[in-house]
Amino acid sequence: MRSDENGLYFLPLGGSGEIGMNLNLYGYGPEEGRKWIIVDFGVTFGDLTTPGVDIIMPDPAFIEERRDDLLAIVLTHAHEDHMGAVAHLWERFRCPVYATPFTAYLMRDRLKEKGLLDQVELHEIPLGGRMTLGPFDLEFITLTHSIPEPNAIAIRTPEGLVLHTGDWKIDPDPMIGEATDVDAITRLGDEGVLAIVCDSTNVFSEGRSGSEGDVREQLIKLVGEHKTGKLAIASFASNVARMETAIKAAEANDRRVCLVGRSMHRMAGAAKHVGLLADVKPFVDEEEAAYFPAEKILYLCTGSQGEPRAALSRIAEGTHRNVSLGRGDTVIFSSRVIPGNEIGIFELQNKLAEAGVKIITESDREIHVSGHPCREELRAMYNWARPRIAIPVHGERRHLIEHARFARSLQVPHGIAPRNGDLIRITQDGADVVDEVPHGRLHLDGSFITSADHDSMRERRKMAATGYIGVALAIDERGQLASGPDVRQAGLPEDREYSTEDFLDGLAEAAEQAFDRMGKRERKDPDAVEEIVRRAVRREATKIWGKKPIVDVIVLEV
Repeated sequence: MRSDENGLYFLPLGGSGEIGMNLNLYGYGPEEGRKWIIVDFGVTFGDLTTPGVDIIMPDPAFIEERRDDLLAIVLTHAHEDHMGAVAHLWERFRCPVYATPFTAYLMRDRLKEKGLLDQVELHEIPLGGRMTLGPFDLEFITLTHSIPEPNAIAIRTPEGLVLHTGDWKIDPDPMIGEATDVDAITRLGDEGVLAIVCDSTNVFSEGRSGSEGDVREQLIKLVGEHKTGKLAIASFASNVARMETAIKAAEANDRRVCLVGRSMHRMAGAAKHVGLLADVKPFVDEEEAAYFPAEKILYLCTGSQGEPRAALSRIAEGTHRNVSLGRGDTVIFSSRVIPGNEIGIFELQNKLAEAGVKIITESDREIHVSGHPCREELRAMYNWARPRIAIPVHGERRHLIEHARFARSLQVPHGIAPRNGDLIRITQDGADVVDEVPHGRLHLDGSFITSADHDSMRERRKMAATGYIGVALAIDERGQLASGPDVRQAGLPEDREYSTEDFLDGLAEAAEQAFDRMGKRERKDPDAVEEIVRRAVRREATKIWGKKPIVDVIVLEV
């Protein structure tokens, strides 16, 4: 292909080979001056492998270098894994942002927190809206998911039409919002869908994902079975339909609702902004709820995934300022266990059980349904859209490979399972990887944004595994030891044979012996002293403990 030839390109920088942290780019035009749009820009969350890191984002360095040709960021919906990185990294692009009303409301909230609200050109697009950005004609298509206003985006270009689904499911009774706009998708199929870029989360699950209507029926019944004690329901705050269901379940059983957790209040505010939750009773604040009889209150809490700082975790720890649960009370987990969160969730549930709280989960009752399509729903989508090319995203590697295989079984002529960084050219003849571009992860570490590959993160992980030893010593002008060695530690163990004090004494002795063995020239070279003592202390620590901790030596000349 000539570099001056027009072409349509798809480039995932996050969300392909993983679930979360979505960042998708579409480009059109010749290589020089090619115009780009970003569709979704999300985050994932830190875990035990990223100590001290709460938020992880895709590295947008590729498009940052081409920001003059970036036309906009377009958001499909308001989940953090699709929009959470915008406020953190927008200043690297300074381009317009487009979203439907519910997502735009939450985006304003995020931008306000970062002090960017007055700087960002944020456009609110109506449901079903259509707009033009350079060579891209974009149409928002209403879908159903586990949050209000999920949209697919039909991206029309001179090369053809791409349907980017975002996150979706088929729910004939979604409780909140409109059902999937089947007519619009079928119309696109009649027009001719060149490629579909599609959610792969549940590709291994047969059947359908289930309806929010069925969950509402079950939760109303379940709440009614508990006539005594406080009730708490933990769910994803973004699932406003589930929030409304919890409220309806409470009101049907003569309980009032208290929202607990900042995200619950934020989502309720966004829902009311777009006309949802209009016919529910006013919420009871936390302080007032404490005076209600136990059987008259229902707490709707954040923290269903065991997040340490979320409301339910603080309640379980007994550190929440206003809410407490104990013997005779019940917590209903109206959510699923997201893979990777098992340890935190089970620890939370164990603490609640220890306090005498009864726990009910989706394994006990049918009180949760997925927000992503199972195989029957995928089959329906492909029958409506009839694409020539399938490009699975939003899944681990095994999901994408199976999705591409499944699409071919549905008579889709071409399929490709992309990796983050694959530059894919889309033509009438299929889709091919034509290049691989730089990609990676960024960590939000406190208020700093740093590469996941930075030395600091490797040191942090090593420190978490093996601890830290600091050695300080002072040397006089004759090259004699004037003070020290003084040994400090963080994270070192002790056992019957070696207390921490014994451990440090052994390390100090090893440091002093190493210094005594040095020649006069070495002693007058602080760098040489640091390296020789560091090696000796690390060697002694390994001999005693069997691990190699981080050792830092400071030499003062006096």
